[in-house]
Amino acid sequence: MTPTPFRTLVGLVAAALTATALYAQEAVKTPVALTAVDSWRADPTVVFDATDVNLEDFLWVARPIVVFADTPNDPRFQRQVELLVSRMEDLVERDVVVLTDTDPEAFSQLREQLRPRGFMLVIVGKDGGVKLRKPAPWDVREISRSIDKMPLREQEIIDRRNANQ
Repeated sequence: MTPTPFRTLVGLVAAALTATALYAQEAVKTPVALTAVDSWRADPTVVFDATDVNLEDFLWVARPIVVFADTPNDPRFQRQVELLVSRMEDLVERDVVVLTDTDPEAFSQLREQLRPRGFMLVIVGKDGGVKLRKPAPWDVREISRSIDKMPLREQEIIDRRNANQ
């Protein structure tokens, strides 16, 4: 039996759709989930939710600043985030990653590790050690001064200066 033009057209369309579907399956790869460090490296101005982050991931990579509160409505929390975001470029220069945790019920690893009570700002060094705890919001200028006094940061400044000469 000779195919009619309609059947031929339907067959060609079906073949084209099948080929397109197979091509699409090959072209679409399963997205690789970015780690927190990868996401931070892609955009160091992002403020991360601490419930999804492990401090050890940032060991020798970045200086985490963790802002805790019992609710995102805490005025101290809102003020601290506002202060950090307003001068993010100063923090980026110092390899700072900003993490927030406003849900005590989530029992995040950071809450267990750092044990905040209400609002608390914590600066963690690249070595993973807690460098500073503050019970009130702190200006980025003060935070930057504190970080710049750390031995590893002092060495980074010297290395950068020597590289530019």
